[in-house]
Amino acid sequence: MSIVDGKKVKLFSLSSNKKLAQEISEESGIPLSECEVTRFADGEIGVNITESVRGHHVFVIQPTSKPVNDHLMEILIFTDALKRASAASITIIMPYYGYSRQDRKAKSRQPITAKLVADLLQVSGVDRVICIDLHAAQIQGFFDIPIDNFPGMPLLASYFLKCNLPDVTIVSPDHGGVTRARSFAKFFNAPIAIIDKRRPEANKAEVMNIIGDVAGRTCIMVDDIIDTGGTLMAGAQALVDAGAKAVYAAATHPLFSNNAIQRLQESAIKKVVVTNTVVIEDLKKYDKITQLSIGQLLGRAVINIIDDEPISQIFERIYETHKEE
Repeated sequence: MSIVDGKKVKLFSLSSNKKLAQEISEESGIPLSECEVTRFADGEIGVNITESVRGHHVFVIQPTSKPVNDHLMEILIFTDALKRASAASITIIMPYYGYSRQDRKAKSRQPITAKLVADLLQVSGVDRVICIDLHAAQIQGFFDIPIDNFPGMPLLASYFLKCNLPDVTIVSPDHGGVTRARSFAKFFNAPIAIIDKRRPEANKAEVMNIIGDVAGRTCIMVDDIIDTGGTLMAGAQALVDAGAKAVYAAATHPLFSNNAIQRLQESAIKKVVVTNTVVIEDLKKYDKITQLSIGQLLGRAVINIIDDEPISQIFERIYETHKEE
């Protein structure tokens, strides 16, 4: 048990990203408590908390990345166990929010699954949710409990600023990412360009046009999620064809489904920079992929939450630190 600011606190990690959990533990100074996650023969999930949580403020680390359904059910079941064991409060640290891309009805009879996940978390007994770069900011409105949506972009921008790239243009891979690209461009005082694309079906993209001048420029494509990598690869090739002298990519959540890493390794992109909200297997095999850690930032955020102190500036301060250097 840890006592922080007079409060009893415990930190747990479920099965999704134990390495990130360890980094958060080390930065916050709160040791990871023991719990067991088991599977029955038919795939049902069981949990067992091996120590008392009565009266404790509990933080649970679990991105809902692949396999999304299993990791989401782990959270719901574990939260139920915590509530029944009389935890004082339950905060879910969910750096990647699964189902976030289904945030509205694009067709008449489609679900809004991001809202459904928010409802499930609240019904299970979660008191607070912490995320990094939600796919759509309006998802925060699906919750009736506090939700903190921290930005991963300052960390990514800080990396590229240290590279001292010349003639930078920030590129949004689609119209929906323009606000994100504009925010990223402020770190560099750089212009933006937009790739006009259409998506004939899920995980497939076709570039129609490039809005903005990219000839002779160093382009950094900015997105929140890389799934199959199709959008980035098509966009990068279009930028090179339009005269860009180099293309880089930055994204917060590296889902890397199917053979995305191999395809990105063979693409026109010089380097792909991501965070560790999601585990990447065999990362050392691929020299084009660089993964930055958000563990220290989340660890500091945990302490600020316990101390009832502001937390947003923790993430923004990365850029200020770079300027001072």
